[in-house]
Amino acid sequence: MEEDLVTRAGYQITTLPAAGLHGVGARALPGNLLQIWSGFWAARKLLAEFKPQALFFTGGFVAAPVALAGSNIPTLAFVPDVKPGFALRFVARFADRIALVTEKSASYFSRPQRLHTTGYPVRKDLAKWKKEVARAHFGLQPDLPVLLVFGGSKGARSINQALTSVLPRLLKNTQIIHISGSLNWPESQAAASQLPKELAARYLAFHYLHDDMGAALAAADLVLSRAGASTLGEFPLFGLPAVLVPIPFKQHLQHVNAAYLEKTGAAIILEDKSMSDHLASTILGLLSDSDQLSKMSAAMQKLHQPNAAQQIAQLLRGLAGDSKEGRRT
Repeated sequence: MEEDLVTRAGYQITTLPAAGLHGVGARALPGNLLQIWSGFWAARKLLAEFKPQALFFTGGFVAAPVALAGSNIPTLAFVPDVKPGFALRFVARFADRIALVTEKSASYFSRPQRLHTTGYPVRKDLAKWKKEVARAHFGLQPDLPVLLVFGGSKGARSINQALTSVLPRLLKNTQIIHISGSLNWPESQAAASQLPKELAARYLAFHYLHDDMGAALAAADLVLSRAGASTLGEFPLFGLPAVLVPIPFKQHLQHVNAAYLEKTGAAIILEDKSMSDHLASTILGLLSDSDQLSKMSAAMQKLHQPNAAQQIAQLLRGLAGDSKEGRRT
């Protein structure tokens, strides 16, 4: 998916061999180490040819061999989640500057002079949408609440299944924009085909949205989603109250993101294992409580930092300038 997005934006993309080490079993470990070693030499060759003035990392296991190969190049690490992942904690050893979405992340790093709280950068085109225009864009009724449901770039099977099991009940009181992901798209189409005509018009299903994602976020009164990093940027931009269902893996970064947003009053957490039993009552309860929704919206809006992208760009420009005179610590 990243390759498609980067290519669509008009940029060249080069892939490198890499593999994860965190949580990997003993059987897979030797092969993964070999992949990282291959990635290190491929990264050295790429950096020698490209001659970058600065490196920018946002995580992922591909970052490790590149950070090793570019240890002499000024480096900025951006932490998109509240808690840095294993790869970012490794990259931070080499980073001259570390950009954080929230000050809550500072406790995970040493040398506080390297840390800068920038917020989460969002695409400019998202902000162009206003609620009335967005609803008209999708053909939604202006006076009926809108629920946005999505589970990340590839979808979330458990969220999709829980939603489709209560679709008729929800659609009696709301309109739904559902981004299922490509893997679960056939099931969403089948669920739509079984709805009564009067309810089917209230259910808009898509396997993926790109250019219209801003419209979907702007149109919604409430969102049901996983708790990936983008929730820390996109939901605050629109002041969008959230019901978050973190990935059901212990110690996953999404649980920390969700807990942070819940503590601020901007979201509530619904556990994946109990979602099927409580989804409808939770959604309908929130949509019928305008006071709570308003408080959640205000809390979410307070987290928005409008100049995040500019601040990150300024840090990168500074590092690129520093490269002419040698690295600064």
